[in-house]
Amino acid sequence: MPPVQSSVAGVSDLITMSDAVRGALATGAPVVALESTIITHGMPYPQNVETARAVETDIRAAGALPATIAVMDGRIGVGLEGAALEELARTKDVMKLSRADLAYALASGRTGSTTVAATMMAAELAGIEVFATGGIGGVHKGAETSFDISADLGELGRSNVIVVCAGAKAILDIPKTLEVLETQGVAVIGYGTDELPAFWSRKSGCKAPLRADSPAEIAELWRTRKVMGQSGGLLIANPVPEADEIPAAEINRHIETAVREAEDKGISGKEVTPFLLARMVELTDGRSLATNIALIRNNARLAAEIAVAVAS
Repeated sequence: MPPVQSSVAGVSDLITMSDAVRGALATGAPVVALESTIITHGMPYPQNVETARAVETDIRAAGALPATIAVMDGRIGVGLEGAALEELARTKDVMKLSRADLAYALASGRTGSTTVAATMMAAELAGIEVFATGGIGGVHKGAETSFDISADLGELGRSNVIVVCAGAKAILDIPKTLEVLETQGVAVIGYGTDELPAFWSRKSGCKAPLRADSPAEIAELWRTRKVMGQSGGLLIANPVPEADEIPAAEINRHIETAVREAEDKGISGKEVTPFLLARMVELTDGRSLATNIALIRNNARLAAEIAVAVAS
């Protein structure tokens, strides 16, 4: 049997980049990558597309160019524009892509949204150094028996991207998540804080390993790592604005309820996080969704400022 002739000759055959993003990267202008799982699995319609557009507006206002990433028509779209964003927000049965299945979606022509891990992979392929998300995945509660640990943590130790988040999602085991990040050699930096934030809450009870108080400090650290040839990402943990937070004592009660329900229903793997996030919206009467929107916009503004500092 003759060998199968591949249609993929190089990385350029896998990426469809908007003209704006291509032009910005060619001139060294600041660009911020954005994931798409928050659109397809993190929020209901129409809040998902409204938030995506608001985040892009925030990034432009801070002097950088947004580049939302997703897999559509067998290619990685970098810099999805209006019609494509709307289509993705309305599409059903979208794959939730991580390192394990990104190539599968590309090879099979499936539509897929990118998690933190897959967005880091795509951003590095495209040459984008800064990425804004809501919260990273991590070690799930009960991982000592389920072994449920997000691929985000391994990717943070592998891909050369600055990731701005509001900490690990509060539904996770944050102390264990920090331990895995340390094992992966990931620099975890509290932005303007000595305590690691916990997504909806400004405090987790865990000390932030490192601290930075300005985008310039982060850019200098990034340049130093590059000179050293050190691989892997930087994780910038940016607390949700005080006016928008849900205090840890309050949110933790709801998390315990949602986790117990997921266990009772036998929900596992990639379905756990979407179930828990959706259940949190119900248990908090919509407050968790409002906080989620506030924190991703806050992270996007900081990411844009960091991208400007890196570019300069």
